[in-house]
Amino acid sequence: MQQTAQQYDAVIQKCRALFSQKMQDYSSAWRILRLPSLTDQIFIKAQRIRGLQENQVQKVDEGEIPEFIGIINYSVMALIQLKKGVAQQPDLSLEQALEVYDEQITITKQLMLNKNHDYGEAWREMRVSSLTDLILQKLLRVKQIENNQGKTLVSEGIDANYQDMVNYAVFALILLNFNQQKK
Repeated sequence: MQQTAQQYDAVIQKCRALFSQKMQDYSSAWRILRLPSLTDQIFIKAQRIRGLQENQVQKVDEGEIPEFIGIINYSVMALIQLKKGVAQQPDLSLEQALEVYDEQITITKQLMLNKNHDYGEAWREMRVSSLTDLILQKLLRVKQIENNQGKTLVSEGIDANYQDMVNYAVFALILLNFNQQKK
């Protein structure tokens, strides 16, 4: 489990660095996005990954790794929007954005550690394609919850689904990196 925590941190460090660079390029323009828009952005990324996994021909020279990074960062943005609400204008400095990014990652990593303990690191035996499918399933659940104005009868809320998407994408990136190192 210690290795998982270190690998998780290494993945998040790369995701956070890209988030920081995009913040410097675009400021916090993403703060105007409503949750369904963020959900759709994540959906586009997950669908592209699935397409890459199924198609013989790839016409855009970007693989799965940047798309999984996008899923992580858009999911964190969604968690921030859930916490802070949607803004009408960019309203976060780079430092403020990184602070709330780190807060959401801390919560999400702790959830991963708890589940990872209980499930005995079963994800290490999973296929990346299965993690992709789980992300897509979570997205369909989130869309349904959004259509229900955020109400659920017995199911976990939107935040738990975004957290799971972050964790599944981190697992996929760990597996992809591991698979690349074995070659």
